[in-house]
Amino acid sequence: MNKKVIKTVIGEKQQKIGITKLMQRAESFDEHTCYVLIGIRRAGKSYTLYQDIQAKLSSGQVNVEDILYVNFDDERLASIRGEELGLLLEAYWEMYDQKHPLIYLDEIQNVMGWEKFARRLAEEKYHVMITGSNAKMLSREIASTLGGSYIQRRIYPFSFEEYLMYYGVCLDKNWEFQPDKRLAVILHFYEYFYNGGFAESFDKTDKREWLTSLYQKILMGDIVERNKIRNPRIFRLLARKLADSVMQPTTLKRLEHIIKSTGESISPMILKDYLDYMEDAYLIFSIPNLVSPLTEQQTIVKRYYADNGILNLFLTDGETKLLENIVAIHLDKHYHNTAEERRLFYYNRGVEVDFCIPEANKAIQVSYSIDDINTYEREVGGLIKFLKAFKQYQGVIITRDTEKQIIEDGINIEVVPVWKWLLGTI
Repeated sequence: MNKKVIKTVIGEKQQKIGITKLMQRAESFDEHTCYVLIGIRRAGKSYTLYQDIQAKLSSGQVNVEDILYVNFDDERLASIRGEELGLLLEAYWEMYDQKHPLIYLDEIQNVMGWEKFARRLAEEKYHVMITGSNAKMLSREIASTLGGSYIQRRIYPFSFEEYLMYYGVCLDKNWEFQPDKRLAVILHFYEYFYNGGFAESFDKTDKREWLTSLYQKILMGDIVERNKIRNPRIFRLLARKLADSVMQPTTLKRLEHIIKSTGESISPMILKDYLDYMEDAYLIFSIPNLVSPLTEQQTIVKRYYADNGILNLFLTDGETKLLENIVAIHLDKHYHNTAEERRLFYYNRGVEVDFCIPEANKAIQVSYSIDDINTYEREVGGLIKFLKAFKQYQGVIITRDTEKQIIEDGINIEVVPVWKWLLGTI
């Protein structure tokens, strides 16, 4: 690898960082800690690195020459190998005479063997921030290689609150009682609900075209090519069937039958691998049944898409699915499930409750509308049965527009519009 090329890449980034305009997101980092930022492609991981750098520059802690920022999506670095990563420091030192830089390595999973270099940097007390789009870069083996010296931080597409900030809608304490603010929130929610929170799409005239392109990059680049999938047609079919199944618990066996009903064939082992690949790329996430045995919590789950904009690519008249999906995203951001710790569940034993959060004692039902008597009896009746059995829980029903209090059988349930709930305290 030519060090002159590396110097050019470093210099270009130093120039760009200082002039890039950013909207501040609610992310902050300990200056004495190394981080790995993970999440779906285009969620804003690079943006978050820029934000951290600009915060340090504006505080006067450092100047731009103290920054060593490299993006490994740069085609000029496509040939670099893991054993050559030390050239980054050599090139930097030739530019700035043995300074101790702050190091930002963007999309580092593109370099095979990057973990050893990252660990060495941490051991030598560099402040390092790393991004990657694929959870495989944080497998147990790689985490072991990093030696526990990095903290993982998940970066999500924009929340609804951040979306409003992007468009200059600033909410004060009593915004919901101000007609103009309330109307602005509702109108902006309509766009956010269908098109999602990828900031790069906000100013696009054809958001669907941009989202389709992003989905194809995730599908082909982050999943099919990386995992050497031989039959991408079945994989595309699985992605569509998962979109159709949002809101419903699904087993591997049921998904296998759904795929076979189309004339395709897939083994349970390959099906499980495909689902794992989708979660590894942060395209989907899953939540288990609160009352399932631990063995079933890995196999009978509800699966959701990481962003409503991508889910909406698959749907026609899918408002009920989009509503539950957007609630699931918001809850996942606050109560993220990991393989080691489950914090967010659904409940299905005799009655169904869409989301249960044991640590917060919250039970949440999602219904586009409860005006229909049958829907009311199913959603409200099921939640009341649950709340009678679990008296420590508070009940909430999230709807598209309805807001009121329901009191039945001594049970108090708050009914709240989704656009208001997304801006409240969970």
